[in-house]
Amino acid sequence: MTKERLARAAYMRPDIALNNPRGLEYDLLARATTALRTVERNGEADFPALAEALNRNLRLWSSLAADVAGPGNGLPPELRARLFYLYEFTAQHSRSVLEGRGAVSVLVAINTAVMRGLRGEAAA
Repeated sequence: MTKERLARAAYMRPDIALNNPRGLEYDLLARATTALRTVERNGEADFPALAEALNRNLRLWSSLAADVAGPGNGLPPELRARLFYLYEFTAQHSRSVLEGRGAVSVLVAINTAVMRGLRGEAAA
């Protein structure tokens, strides 16, 4: 699914505040994280489900990275750099998971930490 289709699907949901980009980002991260948790809970042996969950998460992170790399992004440069690094790490770690060398739980932890940040919660 392209980032345009992801955004369109999210905006079509009536329970999301349409005027709140943070809420949209949170919702998309929550959906990707739910898919990752499901794969983790059901065991990573179901390779097609694992690949789909990783792909969904990586597409989201790719969109986030493109946004923070753009000249019109209003986030502070340090935060933009950190988010872009998280995209790079997520891409690399996703490959490790597919190769059986990494754990899905790492990606769940990253997404959860970013969701906490979007809600304005302090780091645990």
